[in-house]
Amino acid sequence: MNDHFKCIYRILSTIENEMDSKSFDIEKISPKMIKISEERWVKYINMLVDAGYIKGIEARYDINEELDISINGIEITLKGLEYLSENTIMQRIYKMAKGISEIVP
Repeated sequence: MNDHFKCIYRILSTIENEMDSKSFDIEKISPKMIKISEERWVKYINMLVDAGYIKGIEARYDINEELDISINGIEITLKGLEYLSENTIMQRIYKMAKGISEIVP
């Protein structure tokens, strides 16, 4: 899995892990926590919203080129949960296949 999908997976899984919390701390998925640039983070968040994986957040730059984050109850959607589920299974299969290929000559 390349770095793009690792970051996206991390963002989604963090939001999913916070489903029992009454409020979501945006710092848990901040560019600093994910270890990516602010510009890349904005693009990832907007891609996730556009794809229907998350809702309740908008990230953009204002006229002064400062980051503007609008949060209205950030949530993972059913589609986002499906993405996490499918990719968890794919990661397990990849690790198993990699392990087998290392054992079998």
